[in-house]
Amino acid sequence: MKTIILAEKVLMNGAWQHNQVLSIEKGVIADIAPLSYFKKDATATINERIRGAVIPGYIDTQVNGGGGAMFNHAPTLESINVMAEAHLKYGTTTLFPTLITDDIDTIEQAADAVSEAIAQAHPSVEGVHFEGPHLSVEKKGVHLPRYIRALSDRELATYTRRDIGQVLITVAPENVPCDIIRDLVGQGVIVALGHSNAPFETVQNALDAGASGFTHLYNAMSPLTSREPGMVGAALLNNSVCGIIVDHHHIHPKAVELAYKVKGPHQLMLVTDAMAHVGASDDTIAFFDTHITRQGNKLTTPDGTLAGSCLDMHGAVTNSINDINIALEHASTMASATPARFTKIHDRVGEIEVGKRANFLAINNENTLLEVWQNGIKRLCAN
Repeated sequence: MKTIILAEKVLMNGAWQHNQVLSIEKGVIADIAPLSYFKKDATATINERIRGAVIPGYIDTQVNGGGGAMFNHAPTLESINVMAEAHLKYGTTTLFPTLITDDIDTIEQAADAVSEAIAQAHPSVEGVHFEGPHLSVEKKGVHLPRYIRALSDRELATYTRRDIGQVLITVAPENVPCDIIRDLVGQGVIVALGHSNAPFETVQNALDAGASGFTHLYNAMSPLTSREPGMVGAALLNNSVCGIIVDHHHIHPKAVELAYKVKGPHQLMLVTDAMAHVGASDDTIAFFDTHITRQGNKLTTPDGTLAGSCLDMHGAVTNSINDINIALEHASTMASATPARFTKIHDRVGEIEVGKRANFLAINNENTLLEVWQNGIKRLCAN
């Protein structure tokens, strides 16, 4: 069955096009044409009209939880479903369930859950992000030091499975040798660097070995200083993609502005680092042997350590627009096209183009989220 949508304003290839007719078949955009051209076809009927601006659905590469579910606590397909539904309400049509530092059994269970999702063609899931456990204890954040370790053959076998979609892993380069990074990249794994206290040269060597991104720029990484550029300096200098958490707790808005001026929308991507609190009413949720509490829009453990976020992707986009003065079309790129290219799924998502999935959002002039479309089906949104 074909669905035909008339969109008043559509963001395509980074530019606005007006009065476009989108034809959708089997969840994919089959055709896009100006209304003036479409009117020549007397046999076609417009099914939906979208009067706001239409932008691509968001892609979040760092989702630890949502809807009350934490992937680490229950690495199952059911948890993935709960997380995906929670984030879909805020415009995230594609996500990477993210498992933070844990034991090998939990890593394998998470891989099995993602394999189930991929086998069932889950509309939101394109792969998995293993954030750790091969990190730096000095820059562990809320990751438990008892699980931080070097990479074993058993873990390598999990990361290179062919049934879990696109695999993204975050490692500290001082804990993972360059030959292993090179091997992982050669087998199709995307390697990002983060939770690291490595000096600039060590980071640069990892990039030369094939690492292509950085996990939550500025946070939990060796800083840029006058005598040691650190991981932050390497991230800003190299042509790599940097995830960034624009919740105004992880990073000062002016630090975000600086990163944007250096990297631009094609090398800076929005992520949430979301915990179970997104889409959930509970303010305090268990986390390993402690708990995380939400106060306002900030998450901390009892000792005051920042613990992920309760940020959603539309919030990240609107924060970028309102507080960093990033144009909507560029904030959209940072939330869709850039993560799609980084994770090598841009052949099917990330842009409103013929042949790609009909994943898009409608927003009004105040950038309020009005509609969420996933695979050509209109879904509910938070507002």
